[in-house]
Amino acid sequence: MRTKKIAMTVALLAALVLPVACGSGGGKSDYPADEIRLIVPYTPGGPTDLAARTMGDHLQRSLGQPVVVENMPGAAGSVAMNELVSSKLDGYTLKLIAAPATVITPLIQDVGYGPGDFEAVGVISEMPSVLSVGTGSKFTTAEQFFAEAKARPKQLKVGVPGATTSQAIELRRLAGEYGVQVTVVPFNGNMEMIPALLGGNIDALFSNLSEDIRAQFDANAFRPLAISPRDRVDYLPQVPTLHELGYQSLTYSTSLFGLGAPKGTPPEIIDELEQALRAGLQDPRVREQLDEAYVPDRFIDRNAFRARLDEIVRVYGPVAKQIGGN
Repeated sequence: MRTKKIAMTVALLAALVLPVACGSGGGKSDYPADEIRLIVPYTPGGPTDLAARTMGDHLQRSLGQPVVVENMPGAAGSVAMNELVSSKLDGYTLKLIAAPATVITPLIQDVGYGPGDFEAVGVISEMPSVLSVGTGSKFTTAEQFFAEAKARPKQLKVGVPGATTSQAIELRRLAGEYGVQVTVVPFNGNMEMIPALLGGNIDALFSNLSEDIRAQFDANAFRPLAISPRDRVDYLPQVPTLHELGYQSLTYSTSLFGLGAPKGTPPEIIDELEQALRAGLQDPRVREQLDEAYVPDRFIDRNAFRARLDEIVRVYGPVAKQIGGN
């Protein structure tokens, strides 16, 4: 009888200990065990939506669970961001991080979160900004455009995809740091800006170098004058950078599209997501869907992504606070 009681006690203890032992990996061995939400802060069809859906499909194959993309536009991305920061810290709610907007919006408006209130996982794609004119414009070079802008302050009208975008902030910095003043004309994205430039309602536009803008170059409707990265890009090798034109500090308006999780998500879950993201960007099918031109040459991991975000906040912060105070 005594032996039977001892055996029952051992079995009971084993039953209690086994689940703990199985979960001792801190969640890595069990994650994911359910559907994952991937929130996109914009409407369907744009570059952020494409990046999210392409990477969502890869994560679904890699992690073995459904990844459901949920578009949640509104309030300069803050609706989606508030949904993320209020989510459980379990890795089942992720968000497409569009920078600089994600970290600059809270410096301009009271949106209930700060630039550091999420975990960076890694960068999916990056897209430069480009200064363009119509092919009928008298400006054939960036030097001509900036020379006239300096000689005739605020006379040239430049369209941007929103009053608080990185492009709008860079044009403020162009005036403040280099004395070149243009009139900034905000639009609600490229669908409004493209016909405005084609119709001669603005002199130029400063926008993401997205596929719809590149299509205007291919159709010989727009002429690119300058791009935002420090180095030239392979697909527009003849177009100079703002840096080489003498505006050395204007290199921050390149848009980063990455993956984020709620702040405090366990490191082992972030590790697993980062590894899956890295593997996806090595997959030729994924790179083709994202457009090879926009996939970084070297993977930008969570630490490098956060460092880029922190640098944007450092540089853009003073200008963003001025905008918020207006």
